[in-house]
Amino acid sequence: MSSVRFPLSRRHFLATSGAAALVAGSGLAMPAISRAASRPSFTHGVQTGDVDATSGMIWTRVDRPSRIDVEWATTESFSNSRKLSGLTTLPESDFTMKRLIDGLPSDQEIFWRAVATDLSDVNATADPIVGRFRTAPAGRRSVKFTWSGDTVGQGWGIDEDRGGMKAYATMARHEPDFFLHSGDTIYADGPLKESVELPDGTTWKNILIPEKEKVAETLAEYRGQWKYNLMDANVQAMNAALPTFFQWDDHEVVNNWSSGKDLTADDRYSVKDIGLLNARASRAFHEMTPIGYVPAEPGRIYRKIAYGPLLDVFFLDLRSYRDANNEGLQDRSGDGTTMMGREQIAWLKRELASSQATWKVIASDMPIGLVVWDKVGDKNFIEAIAQSDGGAPKGRELEFADLLRFIKSAGVTNTVWLTADVHYTAAHHYSPDRAAFQDFEPFWEFVSGPIHAGSFGPNDLDMTFGPELRYVKAPSEDQGQALSPASGLQFFGIVDIDGDSEQMTVRLMDADDQELWKTTLDPVRQG
Repeated sequence: MSSVRFPLSRRHFLATSGAAALVAGSGLAMPAISRAASRPSFTHGVQTGDVDATSGMIWTRVDRPSRIDVEWATTESFSNSRKLSGLTTLPESDFTMKRLIDGLPSDQEIFWRAVATDLSDVNATADPIVGRFRTAPAGRRSVKFTWSGDTVGQGWGIDEDRGGMKAYATMARHEPDFFLHSGDTIYADGPLKESVELPDGTTWKNILIPEKEKVAETLAEYRGQWKYNLMDANVQAMNAALPTFFQWDDHEVVNNWSSGKDLTADDRYSVKDIGLLNARASRAFHEMTPIGYVPAEPGRIYRKIAYGPLLDVFFLDLRSYRDANNEGLQDRSGDGTTMMGREQIAWLKRELASSQATWKVIASDMPIGLVVWDKVGDKNFIEAIAQSDGGAPKGRELEFADLLRFIKSAGVTNTVWLTADVHYTAAHHYSPDRAAFQDFEPFWEFVSGPIHAGSFGPNDLDMTFGPELRYVKAPSEDQGQALSPASGLQFFGIVDIDGDSEQMTVRLMDADDQELWKTTLDPVRQG
């Protein structure tokens, strides 16, 4: 079965619906709503996330206690709309509204709109705000999605004179089914300055709000990090046209955080309790994104999204359950080696083994084979997975060796790893023929990002699992590190799965929409 064209393209949607207000005119355009003080206002657009064949999570925010009435339809005119019971927004959730729309038809354009009514005045009603998404297919059709990570890091915020976060607009023009945000979705530990002088003599000018002028410590400040990103017109326009599937990494809380993070010497923080900061950051993450809700563990981020017969996406959480960063090189499992944790690993094995999808994409917030350091005083601690020695698995590599061995022994085929974190783009092919640990099947890992942050790298490769560098684009030695988005080193990836051949094509792209590298993978057939 060949690719199904959308009856109404996302580009047409942006041009003809209320979403056009997000990109119209100059400045930070907001949705087409009344700004009269007597009426509620939608403050940060709409978002959709965690879409499957029959449901999707929707999100919006208002400026006061309100009742939010939602309806959805399969036509832009809303001629066949179905109304949902109203929900209220209160200060306790920062006036955000997030709800699941379920019972949807598969492979269908869904339009939804929300109306806000002031709880203290039933006659004070905002004009509607509109979002859209397409449900996952129940049958075989081509699927396209993008991925990247790292938004508003290293002091690079929204510079309107440079087009804001323009890589988001570049991604949206490809009309993907969804965007997979691989982590570092905000930089809660990255304050912004009003202006930064660049090497070429020009000035980067950041839009500022109070919450972005210091590190986040309070719940309000963590929420403010999300509000800042949602001010960008490119982000709002993309959010109105397609879903984002979120995971997190460290900067949603504080750089390189774990339960053992010590902030004693960091004068920027008056709150030194990493557990308290994590709790506030996690609450803001779940309030401000359309991530799905797991009743058994409401704050859980690892999960699977089934996106039709060709694709399952498995989202890892390599941050919440890890042991404290340490010097690594432990040679057996135990204290200091945990990254995913026993329950997450058991879940992942179970879901991988039962998956019937052609492709199993493992969305990992950190790369497997790249060495990432956490410098603490005069010591280099291990921040990611690779232990840097290239030998038999040690430390956190033990969990991944066990997982890769399981994938082979269970006959799980067509696994592809997508990641970000390191602020450059690369393609790595892993093979036991090159590895110190050899009990696994070959696989690919693709790295992308930043989408709007400082550019770094490249990092060293650890040969424990036999990675081979097939492509890399990163700052050169003479360019330096933490380069601004103006340097042109902003990246995202595109994954296309063909509905007929079931081949997966992966393209590494830059913010100017140049294709840097691509490869096409043939699926392993069973039986």
